Amino acid sequence: MGFKATKEINKYIDHTLLKSEADMHAVTQMCGEAKEYDFASVCVHPCNVKQVASELRGSSVKTCSVIGFPSGASIPKVKAFEAACAIEDGATEIDMVVNIGAIKNADWDLVEDDIGQVVAACKGRALLKVIIETCLLKEEEKIKVCRIAKYVGANYVKTSTGFSTGGATKEDIALMRQVVGEELGVKASGGVRTLEDVKVMIEHGASRIGTSGGVSIINGRMSDKAY
Repeated sequence: MGFKATKEINKYIDHTLLKSEADMHAVTQMCGEAKEYDFASVCVHPCNVKQVASELRGSSVKTCSVIGFPSGASIPKVKAFEAACAIEDGATEIDMVVNIGAIKNADWDLVEDDIGQVVAACKGRALLKVIIETCLLKEEEKIKVCRIAKYVGANYVKTSTGFSTGGATKEDIALMRQVVGEELGVKASGGVRTLEDVKVMIEHGASRIGTSGGVSIINGRMSDKAY
């Protein structure tokens, strides 16, 4: 399987800052790095979206916010409201965490409603990525939730929050790509630390990479950041 990058490596990267202690200076630094390296987006908590959108104005870097993060346990209408607020503050990409407990309960109606309400909040306003937390799921659960995400109109499926028991694997990326086909994006996040990691994920079907170590990756250094 050959390296199948369709754009420069930097444009695969969602430059990510999701530490609880992140202050405005750290956010400003991330935005500066994202503009310097022309990353795909800067991904932050909803409380930082206004600042990021302002810092990135006039650049090609998108503003991304996480929703229901990191547990995914909020009720659907709360996630939809949170997404709508982030969009109003300037987010053009939304990464939501699906209700993992509902998947484990095989409550597929709730899973569909959970994703569907955020799809509705994002429609025509922002791109939606659905975080399925692959490390906690069986293969058949991964397949089912990816099919639901595609059915209700999400734009991407994403492996991980980076805050659970594991991150992206090439096997999960390949499975997710097989399930969603070419119509949806697939985002690898969690544990992507090197340029070689990025290449492997892209080779297996990733179209976006979530990492806090984007600068180190582009410069060919090992990142000590897991997300």
